[in-house]
Amino acid sequence: MYRIGIDLGGTNIAVGVVNDRYEIVARRSVPTGAERPAEEVIRDMGDAVEEALRQAGLTAVDCASMGVGSPGACDPQTGVVKRAYNLNWFDVPVCRMLHQRFGIPVRLGNDANCAALAEVVAGAAVGCQDMVLITLGTGVGSGIISRGKILSGLRGGAGEAGHMLLVLDGEPCTCGRRGCWEAYASATALIRQTRQAALAHPESLLAQVEEITGRTAFDAAQQGDATAAEVVARYAVYVAAGLTDFVNILAPEMILLGGGISRQGEALLAPVREYVATHCFGQREGAIPTIAAAKLGNEAGIIGAAAL
Repeated sequence: MYRIGIDLGGTNIAVGVVNDRYEIVARRSVPTGAERPAEEVIRDMGDAVEEALRQAGLTAVDCASMGVGSPGACDPQTGVVKRAYNLNWFDVPVCRMLHQRFGIPVRLGNDANCAALAEVVAGAAVGCQDMVLITLGTGVGSGIISRGKILSGLRGGAGEAGHMLLVLDGEPCTCGRRGCWEAYASATALIRQTRQAALAHPESLLAQVEEITGRTAFDAAQQGDATAAEVVARYAVYVAAGLTDFVNILAPEMILLGGGISRQGEALLAPVREYVATHCFGQREGAIPTIAAAKLGNEAGIIGAAAL
């Protein structure tokens, strides 16, 4: 039996038909057009589903269910996107609207939770019952799997780890607080930290780069630039400090890092593992999880939504 997964993003909607081995057999991607009313976006979402089904040679009746992974606060019990600021969605009953069109069960989950679920059913965490996925992108997202199921909390509000406090009265965060983990450990934060270092050290390779990205400091550090190496080392501490809190609170079997920064591999993972092992409760005798890179990349949203 097949399932349909929908990864709803601020820029694109990615739809896939997934088989019972969690393989994507057909897919379709369309622009979100987030400035439009939700009804128009959901109509395009449905059109993309129909196109993916045509590619697979299937219809909705061949599918057991449909899942939607959405940014923002999602209520999985009611199927309502409560707040998705980058879509300007508030109290949108996306599951009811898609069910009316296709007539099959529709489930809703936060996009980071879907990505975590995908890694458990088909990615780097297959077999894990307790794991955490942290995505290091424009912000810091997180999905928590506890005893094999998404930990969604009251009204689906669990897992906003990017807004844990890391530094009291620290850098401003998009949520309105100051000092959130996201303000230090996101790719956006790393770009800011790299720019600051480039201005302070005009002799550094960082100051010679026309466009600073999340890769810039890692690339320059690999070339032996001392300033870049300091930026990378400090950034790894910011990431690892937040992960240490997860270890102390949840003691998961595994922590996976996703998002663009995770592609730096051992340049990031090695110092993060060392920090966590040194600073978690009990140090090296404590409950230290496996820390690795996520595996599924852009497919995680579709697979996880289908697995809801």
